[in-house]
Amino acid sequence: MTNPDIFLSYNREDAATAKRYADAFAAEGLTVWWDATLRSGEAYDEVTEAALRGAKAVVVLWSPRSVVSRWVRAEATIADRCKTLVPVMIEACERPIMFELTQTAELSHWTGDAGDRAWLAFLGDVRGFVGREAAPIAKALPIPAPTTAATPAPAQPGQKAARPVLAVLPFVNRSGLKEDDIFAFGMVEDIIDALSLSRTIRVLSSGATAAYRKNSADVVEIARQANVRYLLEGNVRRTGDALRVTAQLIDAADGSILWTQKFDRPLSELAELQEELVLEVAAHLGSQISRIELERALKKPGDLNAWEAILRSMASASRGSWAQAITEAERAVALAPDSAVAHATLAFAFSGIGIEGAEYRDKSRAHIARALELDPSNPTVHLWVGWSYCWCQDPEQGLPYLEQAVQARPMNAVARHGLGSALVMLHRDEEALAEWETAERLAPNSPNHYNLCAFIASALVKLGRFEEALARYDQSIRLMPTFPGPVIFRAVVLELLGRNDAALAAMRQARMIGLEPQGAHALVEGWWRNHPDQTMMRTKLQRLWEASAEEDAP
Repeated sequence: MTNPDIFLSYNREDAATAKRYADAFAAEGLTVWWDATLRSGEAYDEVTEAALRGAKAVVVLWSPRSVVSRWVRAEATIADRCKTLVPVMIEACERPIMFELTQTAELSHWTGDAGDRAWLAFLGDVRGFVGREAAPIAKALPIPAPTTAATPAPAQPGQKAARPVLAVLPFVNRSGLKEDDIFAFGMVEDIIDALSLSRTIRVLSSGATAAYRKNSADVVEIARQANVRYLLEGNVRRTGDALRVTAQLIDAADGSILWTQKFDRPLSELAELQEELVLEVAAHLGSQISRIELERALKKPGDLNAWEAILRSMASASRGSWAQAITEAERAVALAPDSAVAHATLAFAFSGIGIEGAEYRDKSRAHIARALELDPSNPTVHLWVGWSYCWCQDPEQGLPYLEQAVQARPMNAVARHGLGSALVMLHRDEEALAEWETAERLAPNSPNHYNLCAFIASALVKLGRFEEALARYDQSIRLMPTFPGPVIFRAVVLELLGRNDAALAAMRQARMIGLEPQGAHALVEGWWRNHPDQTMMRTKLQRLWEASAEEDAP
């Protein structure tokens, strides 16, 4: 088949409009491929993919129907990666978020007039794609050797390390239905897009693993060739009235399964729930990889690289061990003195103690400045700089950095968590709750979930929703019984509910397990700063603490 000038991507319900575009392009002497041109007996998926990858321009017709079509979205994703995407709006709609920044022609008014100025401008854009030299296209070729630039060798001990690499293998269609082939292909593309925004891992493009679509090669051998640490494989199948997606994460070193989970969606609602399903799979997977990477770094006895030191610092911070977090982050800076992320991590570690003392805030600000000097546009730097400003009692400075971090990586739970912290310190409590609830949905099994529950509870206290706050504090305590904030604030909430004896008993329990109220006082100063209830919260906390001490006195 000769490669066409134009591949036309559209939803079947827009067939009449697609024909208008196909006829108009043909009248201009351009060759057009769209599925109406398929000859009897041709394999639909193979011919379509060949035409898609071979076309010089892929014209995607966006409409309310096509934006929810997994097939159109998959075609647009491949075109974007091949740098052949030329989208056009044929009807007002909200495009998929990953295509919002792609320049898109507005032709919802166009009825076929060859002299229409907007049409002529769009036609000029298409001709520009058709006439230029084609960009290299990712084809289903064997995975390159480990030494290629696309898959660099792991950093040696003492070197600045790259993030670990994940390869998502083509999902297997166990239903045997053609439409499920399309769904399985789209799932892989969407999961890769979602995970590509992660701060913990790098993800190979689907083109790098396409060779294994029909290849039963051993997973360890695949991983060796691709030079990856993790593989994700999965399948889709119909079970009654539902579609089930099964995904499992594999350790590339030995082929062992690290995590597996099933996700079910009713077939009748699949079109509406596709994005939600991708979000859930990616969220669970990202959370599991983060946990595994943290555990791996913490268990390594020596010869750490900078990335591993950063992970250890983050793990220490998540447990409230700020002194250890500083030690590990200082190690990362020593190993990689020009790493903006290392300096931003150290800034965050200092800010964790800085919430209680000005000396550490000054140190945090010094590393904030160095991180921004080294890499002012890095979303991970924005994340930790924003967090650091918040813990340095300056949420006004932190908010724009955290907003940029979320904008760059909307599926990053830690960024959402940080943004919520800035918002709650600025008394935008409902907005903070929304960010934190999103973070919880994105990382349901995060090692930091206990902390997130405590943050949510504190916003609920500010909103006067005391029973809900109490339930959230209880959840946090179950996850981490020695985390001081929830244990101490729980006593305050019990008193706010008029349950004074229970409040006093809760504060005595805090004393018995050796907790101190300094951190809780610091949070009151930060989160209730300039708030009408600031003095009340500080007074209740101190009164309960002193009353519990009097009862314990001999």
